[in-house]
Amino acid sequence: MTINASDVAKLRQMTGVGMMEAKKALTETDGDIEKAIEVLRKSGAAKAAKRADRATSEGRVHCYTHGNGRIGVMVEVLSETDFVSRNESFIELCNDIAMHIAAMSPLYLSREDVPAEVVTKEREIAAEQNAGKPADVIEKILEGKIGKYFEEACLLNQRFIKDEDITIAQLMESKIASIGENLRINRFARFEIGG
Repeated sequence: MTINASDVAKLRQMTGVGMMEAKKALTETDGDIEKAIEVLRKSGAAKAAKRADRATSEGRVHCYTHGNGRIGVMVEVLSETDFVSRNESFIELCNDIAMHIAAMSPLYLSREDVPAEVVTKEREIAAEQNAGKPADVIEKILEGKIGKYFEEACLLNQRFIKDEDITIAQLMESKIASIGENLRINRFARFEIGG
């Protein structure tokens, strides 16, 4: 099958990948753009995993305000080089993450940051709500409730407000693949008047 240039351009615009990578994904999926996006996401995750152990000693502290200054967010996003931290795509990523934090108000960066006593308390509440059910059913319910808690409370597990098909962690993986450097959200703070 011949891949036309307009499909390659469309896929590049949708994903931010290079021309050859877009063409290869379309060739692999016989021109199906949706399947090509899936292929690129999978390869992006693989590339991100390869880069994950590379040092991130540069980056940007990005500030964002919303609602006439009623909500403010500071987020520290790290990169490998200062060149990338000045890149327009990187700055846009920082702004998207800060906007997401303003809207979704996560409590923690990742599930590893959630204190054990909070997880224990959430399990106790869910167990009390489901008392009287068989033990194996309760255990499955508890796992589901804890997973849901992580999705709501942890930034990296939250669905991205601009594209609910992906999480913030997946957004980061796709940016790592397109920018070509290891990137990492290091920390954030959210402020709200009266909050």
